Amino acid sequence: MSTGYMLPIDGHKIQITNPQKLLWKELQLTKLEYVKCLIELAPFLIPACNERYLTTIRYPDGVHGEAFFQKNCPEPTPEYVTTAWQGDHRYIVLDKLPTLVWLGNLACIEFHPSLEALTSSQPLQWIIDLDPSIPDEPRIMDAAMKVGQLLRSLGIESLPKTSGATGVQLTVKLHPGPSWEELKQFGRFIAQYLCEQHPELFTIERLKKDRGSRIYIDYAQHDIGRTIAAAYTPRATPYASLSMPLYWEEVAKKPKPRDFHLRNAAQRLEHTGDLLASFPPQALQPIIASFLSAQR
Repeated sequence: MSTGYMLPIDGHKIQITNPQKLLWKELQLTKLEYVKCLIELAPFLIPACNERYLTTIRYPDGVHGEAFFQKNCPEPTPEYVTTAWQGDHRYIVLDKLPTLVWLGNLACIEFHPSLEALTSSQPLQWIIDLDPSIPDEPRIMDAAMKVGQLLRSLGIESLPKTSGATGVQLTVKLHPGPSWEELKQFGRFIAQYLCEQHPELFTIERLKKDRGSRIYIDYAQHDIGRTIAAAYTPRATPYASLSMPLYWEEVAKKPKPRDFHLRNAAQRLEHTGDLLASFPPQALQPIIASFLSAQR
């Protein structure tokens, strides 16, 4: 068994150490195959993370082994890796393929970019995170439909995506305007309304022990300094799922998050293209200003 494999990427030779190490034992998916999957995902995953502060979750011994969050860029740092400081942390900026391959060799499985950009503290997206309280929630797509329909009734179009684990996240790309606090207040209003209309389905209880089987609407996760699983990121599940943007027509057919995984993602994305990149930003300021005025 080879202990190393040299991969030429954009003029750089990147060593893949222990290429036959199994990162997903159930699937017999090796580190080298994982890196090759990342290369296929690169045209989608890199734009979803670029110009953000990147946190990764590393699984050196595979997804069933111990994991740790990586905020600071590890040493030694290859010369092609871009970094950016925020406070005491020197973050990696995922802006090119060699960096992605290097991270893949380090067994970085999950990619969680910041919600703010490197060059602006203004929110560029608004995200509503639906987090099931039970492992296999059959109502999660119905819940996403209800949230999407409510937003549409307010004049807001949202893009659904699987979290890659068990949940669904609705993304709204923004024109500059709303502040973090305004979005949080608006998100709280949306969440409370949904809980009142569907008390058996939704909750805003932060403690899992208080949720029962209801789906948690995590409106508070969207804030400066926080992260969320990027679109197209792999996740450390036994089935090697990844976070996948969806058409609303697909949501209506109730797919399972595990339907989208490393071994079928490239074929799907060749057909759909980058749904996140093609989703247009919206001006929420007039809607939020009207809401805040009504609350006074």
